[in-house]
Amino acid sequence: MSTVVVRYQTKPERADENQKLVEQVFEELRRQAPAGLRYATFRLDDGVSFVHVAAVDTADGSNPLVALPAFAEFSAGIADRCVEPPAVRDATLVGSYRLYSD
Repeated sequence: MSTVVVRYQTKPERADENQKLVEQVFEELRRQAPAGLRYATFRLDDGVSFVHVAAVDTADGSNPLVALPAFAEFSAGIADRCVEPPAVRDATLVGSYRLYSD
């Protein structure tokens, strides 16, 4: 399983728009229910910072998230919405308690 953590900061006037685009991704994920993906997004208490955590465990290593039209729409304008661009980091799970439970 590979895990990626992405953190970025939006422009204050674009933070709500960013959240709506993220919510659309989660709506599409609920409809399509792709196998091999665990995904969470957090909006931090400053109101403009977001953290995404994606864990992918597919046979071919592909990430089902990138195939979603809603994710493509979210990704297309991310640079324009940000004051601090996305920083993508690979991560290793050390421990988790019910974080990804249904």
